[in-house]
Amino acid sequence: MIDLPVIPAVSQQAQRKPDWLRVKLPIGKEYTHVRSLVDEHKLHTICESGNCPNMGECWGAGTATFMILGNICTRSCSFCAVATGRPLAVDVDEPNRVATSVKLMQVKHCVITSVDRDDLKDGGSIIWAETINAIRRESPDTTLETLLPDFRGNWDNLARVLETRPEVVSHNLETVRRLTKEVRIQAKYDRSLEALKHVSEAGLRTKSGIMLGLGETEDDILEAMDDLLAAGVHILTLGQYLQPTRNHHPVIDWIHPDQFARLKQFGLDKGFKYVESGPLVRSSYHAEKHLFDM
Repeated sequence: MIDLPVIPAVSQQAQRKPDWLRVKLPIGKEYTHVRSLVDEHKLHTICESGNCPNMGECWGAGTATFMILGNICTRSCSFCAVATGRPLAVDVDEPNRVATSVKLMQVKHCVITSVDRDDLKDGGSIIWAETINAIRRESPDTTLETLLPDFRGNWDNLARVLETRPEVVSHNLETVRRLTKEVRIQAKYDRSLEALKHVSEAGLRTKSGIMLGLGETEDDILEAMDDLLAAGVHILTLGQYLQPTRNHHPVIDWIHPDQFARLKQFGLDKGFKYVESGPLVRSSYHAEKHLFDM
């Protein structure tokens, strides 16, 4: 194997983002329409609050991502900018408000994610299921992708969500086995694989994602690909890690677009049905394209 052709982030010059990470300003009729609805009705999407580089493209394609169960996470992963602490009480009306937002925005493909709620006995799975059902009542033609937590290995809680049969179910591995303890402090690599296996065995389109540039090698990436395939994952996303603040895990490498293309081909050759691979790829990038026939 050829080593990853990366730019090591060791000098002040190398710390600057490469040219290939520049993003075009969002434009287009569909984007403008969604933008006006979001502003008028004060709707909340992760696309906007997370400053996603693909917001214009996704909104233009009728895809939007919502985060439920609050904005305070019970975990403190070194890559994530979401606040950590004691979450607020569950908002029982949240499923209806999200469903109303999806209907107002005329979302064609809706991605739902959440913080980890390890403080709750059900891990938030009841609100998860109610949100999916509420969206289906209000927008029966909208397809759904759920980006789920691992529910700390409580598979009954996971099953509660899977029973709603979302069109795509995702759980991100986030990084390779060797770096998991460093990057995902309260998560477990094998527990994530087991969660994905449960999703696949339920007969659902199964998806996972990995961030690159955290210090992984190409062998690490290929091992993770094999592990995900063994767990029954159909869809893989690979994107460049970007450091949210100086207090978060540093960017170790900038991965060139040519290498992302090469890794995409590796993934397809290994057996993934769909691979999104590029510097600006995020979990829900091109999510509407992942509704292939099972």
